[in-house]
Amino acid sequence: MRVASYNLQKCVGVDMRRHPARSMVVIRALRADVVVLQEADKRIPPRPTALPFDLIENKGFSAVDFGQPTGSLGWHGNAMLVRDGIEVLDTSKLALPGLEPRGAIFADLMTPLGALRVVGVHLGLIRRYRLMQLNTIVHALARLPDMPTLIAGDFNEWGPKHALDAVTPAFDFVNTGHSFPSPRPVAALDGFALTTDLKADKHGVLKRIPAHVASDHLPIWMDLSRRSPTPEPTP
Repeated sequence: MRVASYNLQKCVGVDMRRHPARSMVVIRALRADVVVLQEADKRIPPRPTALPFDLIENKGFSAVDFGQPTGSLGWHGNAMLVRDGIEVLDTSKLALPGLEPRGAIFADLMTPLGALRVVGVHLGLIRRYRLMQLNTIVHALARLPDMPTLIAGDFNEWGPKHALDAVTPAFDFVNTGHSFPSPRPVAALDGFALTTDLKADKHGVLKRIPAHVASDHLPIWMDLSRRSPTPEPTP
């Protein structure tokens, strides 16, 4: 199955035009079963969605309900879209520490790979707080039933993701390539992290028109599969 992550920048492109239909063209081009979004709502309260619900539903997706305010697509700007056929088993949300208001969303899904937990994030601008936020997420996951898990989103980490390894020992980061800024990408701010029972068979950055103007981030994608259990040695 394919999972994608996309920072919508509230559907405002680098041309400073708010164009939700253009953003939806990019999302559909990803051909993903699950799409994790950041900056999915407008900034000013009551934070209405930047991507209209009817546009989402008309294009074959459903928005996962995280108990967000009425009219908002996500929580702290984080949202998740799923294709028909993906069943939502459970959801939750988590406030994260830091100077800026940040949060994470958790969705347990029934997918072609079986049960899968997807965590959506948009981490802080300062590494100290990014580490604190990931540490909070990892501790929250440890209190949940065990399940293959991936973290997807805008990690805001300009350098190699191994700088975040210390607080995510159960996860491996996927090197998806540079996604920011969209006209001429120089940094891999967006990424995926997987538990060891999952693997990325293919992954990449979507560069097709109009992705280079629809947001200041390019979307990333990953074809996901389950790892075969390692056989125990024969006594």
